[in-house]
Amino acid sequence: MVFDPIAQKRNRARAANAFHKYSFLKEEAVKRIVDRIDIIRRDFELCLDIGAHDGQLFDRLRSLNKIRKLIQSDPVEAFKISKKQPFVVHNFNILPFKESSFDAIFSSLNFHAVDDLPGLMSQIRFLLKPDGLCLVNFFGGNSLFELRAALAEAESEIVGGSNIRCMPMADIRDVGALIGRAGLSLPVADSDRLTVSYPNMFSLMADLRGMGEQNATLGRTRRPTRRSIFLLAAEIYQKRFSLPNGKIPASFEIITLTGWAPHKSQQKPLRPGEGDKNLADFFDENNRD
Repeated sequence: MVFDPIAQKRNRARAANAFHKYSFLKEEAVKRIVDRIDIIRRDFELCLDIGAHDGQLFDRLRSLNKIRKLIQSDPVEAFKISKKQPFVVHNFNILPFKESSFDAIFSSLNFHAVDDLPGLMSQIRFLLKPDGLCLVNFFGGNSLFELRAALAEAESEIVGGSNIRCMPMADIRDVGALIGRAGLSLPVADSDRLTVSYPNMFSLMADLRGMGEQNATLGRTRRPTRRSIFLLAAEIYQKRFSLPNGKIPASFEIITLTGWAPHKSQQKPLRPGEGDKNLADFFDENNRD
């Protein structure tokens, strides 16, 4: 195991009451899911939002009129906003629902801190009805590379080595194959990067705490970090990455995975030799180099 589930839940619970003040990245990630749903020409009867946080996805989906019923779930009960909407409290490693229950399953900015992501994707496949949609996104491996570099260099300079200061996150080259391995068809994986500017490193770290995204790895150091390490890291961050206006950038990569539970109606790729056109037919014989 890489992640500490107790620390994860504690961080998330502490962030719950004031999450709306730090939810700008969640808003961006939710927008990416909603935009994709908007272009799909079908409605979904029963859906699940895994890791609902403060319910932003539910609020945005209502305006599309494509989702008849949405069950929200989260590891932290403090995010249960309204008793009028179905809400289930569970950890991310076990999805306590029946097979073939949902027409679509969504999740926004949760799965980057899951130990067994292949297993979780397989559970999602198990819960989807035939032709059901899986649409999830999470932070990717290029997130916070500036902060990682600054902290590692500062700690190495002061104590001669470095501890895990930021949570490890998956690379899109590794997670892209997860969709197919989970048994989902028509797989798509893409990523985009957001850059947020801050006056200093400490403002960034405050936002991460507000999001509940502090380091929750089992290998993290449990001793208080020397103040000198943070001060030097902030200086390194400023010198190496500062913007023309004097602020520092913080990069966040959002990886989005899309897949469908198999169904006979879905388009299937042709096997080699089955196409009715030859590539050469598309070239002008008189204009070849």
